[in-house]
Amino acid sequence: MHDLAINGLRRASRSGLALKTLSAVYANRIKPKPVELMGLKLAHPLGLAAGLDKQGVAGDALSALGFSFVEYGTVTPRAQPGNTRPRLFRLPEHRAIINRMGFNSIGLETFVANIQQSRNDHIKGLNIGKNANTPIENAIDDYIVGLRTVYPFADYICINISSPNTKNLRNLQDDEQLDALLSALSQTRDALSDQHDTYKPMALKVAPDINESQIDVICKLLQKHKIDGLIATNTTLSRTAVEGHPFANEAGGLSGRPVAEQATWCIAQFSKRLQGAIPIIGVGGIEDAASARAKLDAGAVALQLYTSLIYQGPGIVRRIVNEL
Repeated sequence: MHDLAINGLRRASRSGLALKTLSAVYANRIKPKPVELMGLKLAHPLGLAAGLDKQGVAGDALSALGFSFVEYGTVTPRAQPGNTRPRLFRLPEHRAIINRMGFNSIGLETFVANIQQSRNDHIKGLNIGKNANTPIENAIDDYIVGLRTVYPFADYICINISSPNTKNLRNLQDDEQLDALLSALSQTRDALSDQHDTYKPMALKVAPDINESQIDVICKLLQKHKIDGLIATNTTLSRTAVEGHPFANEAGGLSGRPVAEQATWCIAQFSKRLQGAIPIIGVGGIEDAASARAKLDAGAVALQLYTSLIYQGPGIVRRIVNEL
């Protein structure tokens, strides 16, 4: 179903008539609610989270559905197939999904070529990660290659260190490893800014499965290395909310309604510490205006969703933004 949906959106992205039709039905019926995020002017706060269009092939159609920004990826330096199937599970009773896709990626070269095929000028976030066979001690190299390659084509870059489906990846959230990674990336970004004569903001995406001590460390390092934004949060490893479900013991990250409360708690904790110094993009369990408002009230400046799009269809963007 995922592949069918993406292929349909890819075909629509290549058709001027299809894009006009989608825009008329969806995007053009959304009331303006402008916000500024990392220096980018958004028509409204709601964007698409990474993970749906991993290969950068369907963004024009996704933009026509009304998202104010679209995040593509995660892309890895070299092509890789991801984890073996089955690797995606629906939990409809909980309005949730478990995935262990594992950064299935066409690689940077083809990914960037796809991004360049875009026909309309929507705001693009490009989400970068490391290859599964790159040792964790060499992870910085993969992220630097990713940043250098996507920089000219991104409106912002997301540094994904929080997927639970690449072995040891979340170790990069630890104090010393995160310090080294953000230091290298901020230096690379500054060099690229000079090289291309344009500044592209970077955001860090974190997991919901963190405690207050980890949040303290992350906040300190975000400010130390002048990272432009924070995306909170990725999927969770917790199964407390779905205990007893036939898929509850499947490995992978849980998204959708069950992660909403923890994600909102994380946003509030980060917001309390950052005090507006770094904008937060709130993600996790947004399925209506009330859950979107909860993230904004907790301190998010902008929002992303993915799982609820699967269950409710593209009209969800218009409904949430207009009700906000």
